[in-house]
Amino acid sequence: MANFPRSVLEFQRQFPDEAACAAWLAAARWPDGFRCPVCGHDHAWELDTKAWTYECSRCRRQTSVTAGTVMHGSKLPLTVWFWAAYLMATHSNGISARQMWRQLGLGSYKSAWLLCAKLRRAMVNPARALLSGVVEIDETQISYRTKDDPVAGGGGRSPEGKMQVVVAVEVTENNAPGRLRLGVIPDASSASLHPFIKGNVAAGATLKTDGWSAYPGVPGYKHEPHVVGKMAAHIVLPWVHRVISNLKTWGLGVYHGLRRQHLQSYLDEFVFRFNRRKTPHAAFRSLLGIGTAIQPLTYKMLIAAEARG
Repeated sequence: MANFPRSVLEFQRQFPDEAACAAWLAAARWPDGFRCPVCGHDHAWELDTKAWTYECSRCRRQTSVTAGTVMHGSKLPLTVWFWAAYLMATHSNGISARQMWRQLGLGSYKSAWLLCAKLRRAMVNPARALLSGVVEIDETQISYRTKDDPVAGGGGRSPEGKMQVVVAVEVTENNAPGRLRLGVIPDASSASLHPFIKGNVAAGATLKTDGWSAYPGVPGYKHEPHVVGKMAAHIVLPWVHRVISNLKTWGLGVYHGLRRQHLQSYLDEFVFRFNRRKTPHAAFRSLLGIGTAIQPLTYKMLIAAEARG
């Protein structure tokens, strides 16, 4: 479990078939040995009639290695899931569903999209720690495109054809970027910004902003405004603006423009990769590890959730 494949050849040697993938998942789900999800009993038989499925010796509940995970109910081979997770976690710029479709030889674009969408949901660890210390925060607007149209957007602060995003970056003691959070917000008002801060930044942190009037007033935080004026914003908030620049370049380069309906999922993907930029190969284990702990989602659930978001 501690060794991560650091190249495509290593990955292929470590996960050559379904059995190797299933063994890895079983070890990830039950590091201290099998535990029945119903009665908690620690003894089970591996069934010969059902692939990678265990039957509890006490309550007879049958549990597969993928049950209740991001892979729950999928008809795709485990090797396809592992290849997709490896490509998404280790590729420096990410990979689109269309590229995944071609790389893995999947039957349809819809299958590739669903695979990528489910893995993106596994990129958010429900138990992740909040940002702390000094945190740079700013908002930006990202131009979006419709299904058939190219990226479009009005000039300046015009909301036409744009999506509002808030960016928060930890600043380490060495004045380097730490962890990142991104969120979709309806506007740059305090009603939108304050909930994001409370949900992503630990109480007691120092919020470093550009002096926008909507930031002050969040209880439990120190506020350090730096009014930009004639000074370039990237001088006052260097790491936030570097992230914003990279985010916009990434969205155009990998996906040829992001869509409003799925924006938060793509922001989560960018955050996952940014926060693991120094350990891209370990990120593969993180992705599948989170995937074994989160609740499964169907295609209809994913579409409904994205539509609400």
